[in-house]
Amino acid sequence: MDFFQQTYTALRGPTGVPQTPADTIARLSDRLSPSTLLADRRATVLSLKGLAKAHKQLVGTHALRGLLGIIQNDADVDPDIGRAAIETVTILCDTLDAVYTQRDLGFEHTDLLLEDEKTTHKLFALLGDQDYQLRYAVCVLLISILQNRPQKVQAYFLKAPVGPAAIIGLLEDNKETVSRGISMLAALIRQSTEIQKALAFDGIFEKLFAIVTREGGLEGQAVVTDALKCVDTLLRFNTSNQSYFRETNLPALLCSLLFFNPSIQPDQGVPQEFALQFWNEDKTINAGLILECIGMLLGSKGAGLREGYAFTRLFIEMALASNAPTKLKVQCLRLLPPAAVPLLPDMVLTPYMPVPETNGEEWDRLEAATGIDALLELIMHGEYNGQGAVRRQKEGVDLRATAVGVFEHFLRDDRVKEAIVSGMLPPENTEGPAHSPVTPLLFGLIIPPNSPLDRVNVSSFQFASVLFAHLLRHTPHCKTLARKIVPPPLTPLPASATPGGAFFVPADGAPPPAPEAGAPAPDGDDDDGPQSLLALLTEHLSLAFLQRSRAGLAPRDAREADRVVCALLALLSQWLWEDARAVREFLEAGGLGVLVEQLNQPSEVDAVVPGLCAFLLGVCYEYNREPGEITRTTMHPILARLGADVLVGRMNRVREDERFKVVGPDSWVLPCPTPGPHALDPAFTPMYDGETEVWFDWAFVDFWKANNYTIQRGIVADPDSAPSSTAQSGEESVLVTSLREAILKQAAEIEALQGKLKELTANSVAAAETAVSAASQAAAKFEEERVALAAELEAERTKRAEVEKEQEDLLVLLDELSSKRAKDKDRMREKGMEVSEDEGDDDDDDEEEE
Repeated sequence: MDFFQQTYTALRGPTGVPQTPADTIARLSDRLSPSTLLADRRATVLSLKGLAKAHKQLVGTHALRGLLGIIQNDADVDPDIGRAAIETVTILCDTLDAVYTQRDLGFEHTDLLLEDEKTTHKLFALLGDQDYQLRYAVCVLLISILQNRPQKVQAYFLKAPVGPAAIIGLLEDNKETVSRGISMLAALIRQSTEIQKALAFDGIFEKLFAIVTREGGLEGQAVVTDALKCVDTLLRFNTSNQSYFRETNLPALLCSLLFFNPSIQPDQGVPQEFALQFWNEDKTINAGLILECIGMLLGSKGAGLREGYAFTRLFIEMALASNAPTKLKVQCLRLLPPAAVPLLPDMVLTPYMPVPETNGEEWDRLEAATGIDALLELIMHGEYNGQGAVRRQKEGVDLRATAVGVFEHFLRDDRVKEAIVSGMLPPENTEGPAHSPVTPLLFGLIIPPNSPLDRVNVSSFQFASVLFAHLLRHTPHCKTLARKIVPPPLTPLPASATPGGAFFVPADGAPPPAPEAGAPAPDGDDDDGPQSLLALLTEHLSLAFLQRSRAGLAPRDAREADRVVCALLALLSQWLWEDARAVREFLEAGGLGVLVEQLNQPSEVDAVVPGLCAFLLGVCYEYNREPGEITRTTMHPILARLGADVLVGRMNRVREDERFKVVGPDSWVLPCPTPGPHALDPAFTPMYDGETEVWFDWAFVDFWKANNYTIQRGIVADPDSAPSSTAQSGEESVLVTSLREAILKQAAEIEALQGKLKELTANSVAAAETAVSAASQAAAKFEEERVALAAELEAERTKRAEVEKEQEDLLVLLDELSSKRAKDKDRMREKGMEVSEDEGDDDDDDEEEE
């Protein structure tokens, strides 16, 4: 009681005098000096801790240096005072306060703490203290100053005597401290490859995955997520750590965490425990981090990865034959290396389908299919054969769009394109009109735009047109084959006969079922013979325009019709490009009249459809080089009447439309309705919450941007002028394609060399800095030795001088003694005293010497 009374009296001051916070904090700060008893300093720190939040500036001004001294000198002796001081400093360095002045104070206090490396080194050393509460408090303070001044703290860590051992040891602590330790680790390794390397070679990967395993694998919660995020940071943009990780046993553990066999062989099936799992939000997040790590290992350069095939198989199986969340399937397809795509035709998968009305608890096992068939099924119909496709949710549409990117990688070889298009040609040597076999892709293209438009069919047609455009783009031979495709007439069925619509699609090549008795026969112009695919698409374009122009059409139906029109115009523009025969067939099928009619009555709201019509009309004019009924001379007056300036203006307006402008290489799935100043009907509302829409893929947008000005110049050209584009022949197109591939390959090599140069430069700079530091240390050591030797030499010279002076003094004394002795002998002889012979001899010797 006496102690508390004395402390209270000291803080209160004279009785009756009011105390301000500044006076109180100043008095408390004076009691932080080492001369004060440890118990008094502890009570003082606790008092300052209570005042720090309300009086941050005053406590920082008066007491921060004293608190740092206590951390350096007393934390080892008394964990309680150390913890209180660290917690107080944490409050002073906090910058998360909403008030800007308080945030600035936090940065000032952090700078004061980091004036020298002593305090930071002490904090890292305290991570190994026996008191877990002290270790926890140190983690919190380090997180705070790492958020404020990360580069300086990271530089101090690299020079800390304790090294990475303290950080790694922290990951073996209790759960609460481990959680804070992982947060501190994440801040410490951010954007510091040197720290990442140092920790990796000291076993940080093993410790992090031990935490993941200990916490229940992917079923774990925040601790597992934070640990996997640290693994991601350690591997991303760090080729050294990736190479080290590949040489450990941890890549196999990545597969095991997902219940996938890391040593699976091509002839082995995938167990059901992988394909059908129970998923929750935490597991989805953690699995996504594992997939990112696998993607980095597959995409990294270096020696062959032992688990390379297992990783590739895992991606394909999870994306095309599992019940994984849709976002994970998108991630798998996005991370799938282009070099692995050719494995799809030879890989046999076992898809699963959820049983309706079971909330995903029961699944049906479907027949085995090849990977490429499963991929096309996904693109054309959506996940689980179109269940939920009508809602057009973002994740589902993203999955189909990402699958299109994988299919594009599959088509990099022109021979693959030609083989696919050849599979759509009618069989030869058949009696009567021959029709092409109905493949899923062809069926998606020939669905007629009937009224009302079916949302699922519209989406299927959009993706089918994108796939078909990939087959034809830059491949003249495929365009030639495509003109020979003759689709069969679709047989109408009762709406209740098939769940997918009113048309029959043979999956196994069987003939369509016979129509019901009394059913009307399908309309067809048998006298004109079979209709080609290009003529059929031209007819569908006219039908879509008629559908769009219907009076009283609901905004949603009008938007569906616009999607069909845009898809048709985009496909036809790419098909007719540099293909004079296709242009002639399109014009003879009535395409010119369809385009001119729309350009004569353009929409006052929509700028895209008129612009695309003008672009397609320009393509027809530019490449109308074949003789026929409609020639360039015939088209020139029509273009003049429409007005070249008007057509160019409509094409330019396409570039400003949000549906066109925001499309990127990895993002062509847009929110519905697409935001922007030129959005369509403002009163339009989507049918479902979170609905998305697709208008154009990036390949078409890139094609349009590259060739738009060519068409604008061609519109005003004379009918007899040469074509603006010189790549007319197939050989030249193949040459252009090969040159493009060579450029892409060289760009990839340049990028890889730049990355290697950057890494070598960083290593060289680090090595130079290390060499300079070593040289500086050696020079300092040599200087110390030189100074010591100089001091030793000077001392030796002084000592020698003293010895020589002493010898001179002794010689003088000896001479004086000799003289006195000679005089004494002379007096002895004068007085008749005997002098010994030795003495006489000595005298003679003395005389001779004299």
